[in-house]
Amino acid sequence: MSEITIYRHTLNLGNRDWTLWASEKGLVRISFGLEERLPEGKWLNTYAPRHRYQEDQTVFMQLGITREMESYFGGAAVSFKDIPLDIWGTPFQQEVWKGLATIAHGEVITYRELAGRIGRPQAMRAVGTANGQNPLPVILPCHRVIGTNGTLTGYRGGLKLKQELLALEGINHVGAAGHERFAF
Repeated sequence: MSEITIYRHTLNLGNRDWTLWASEKGLVRISFGLEERLPEGKWLNTYAPRHRYQEDQTVFMQLGITREMESYFGGAAVSFKDIPLDIWGTPFQQEVWKGLATIAHGEVITYRELAGRIGRPQAMRAVGTANGQNPLPVILPCHRVIGTNGTLTGYRGGLKLKQELLALEGINHVGAAGHERFAF
């Protein structure tokens, strides 16, 4: 396997840093919080064991992601559908993540509904696990998935961030009584 270049650029949006990662093919990952300090995590070594980093904001401007992220955090309804993605994961994870892309701005669904949408109605827990490993939060909107009881459930960035993202989309009716699985 030949060495690939991983492009990186950090934006400050919504009072936090979001680091964008891309390959030559498209956006690979968005990281934030503690993840920010762990760029050579297991995900990168698994899918690109031979890589080098290059800080380059123009790559992300050309992909259109900089403008789209700024618009999203400015409160605009953004679909991100025209952003080229290079999604790294198992076939099942990719299936779940593509299912996330079908959740419209301002809509929330349950893990059960997401499992049904991808044709795997019995795989709710596996869907939840894949959802928690989503490499492209905001772009593939895992924050729009809630518990069957209508409450917020685990989010890699913490329930506070999940609630903030939903509020950006005008979703304020989701209860915050869910469990806090991840909190960076």
